Amino acid sequence: MLSQLEILLPLATGWAIEQEQRILREGVSLLDVEISDARKIGVKQPERVRLLQVETIPEPGHPVLKAACRDTNFVPAAPRGLTLFYGVFVRTDYWRDRALIVHELAHTAQYERLGGIEAFLRQYLMECSTVGYSSSSMEHEAN
Repeated sequence: MLSQLEILLPLATGWAIEQEQRILREGVSLLDVEISDARKIGVKQPERVRLLQVETIPEPGHPVLKAACRDTNFVPAAPRGLTLFYGVFVRTDYWRDRALIVHELAHTAQYERLGGIEAFLRQYLMECSTVGYSSSSMEHEAN
């Protein structure tokens, strides 16, 4: 699995950086209550967070990365949200859902604590590939 992770990590990191930039360009700032929630759960720079409403959470376009995501179930089918450091995709039917936003902000705090996208993805993908998404300590913390 480690060799597969070393192949997937640069692809996943590149995709995550592109998507975060899109969210930062097109997204909206947190509401005051969301900033307060973010601070309470340890986000150091909540003013940098942007939310982008989407009908469906985008999937990677690269065929190897797309297949890996599908085959290993890194994320649940039809996720409600996806955090990419300071950018958060939120599915339209969960837009401004406080519980979901708090969950995603917990991931932002993890990105900050771990030092960025590559470090977060390294740990997250390793956990999801070894113990599974629902048993991941990072998901348990966010929940």
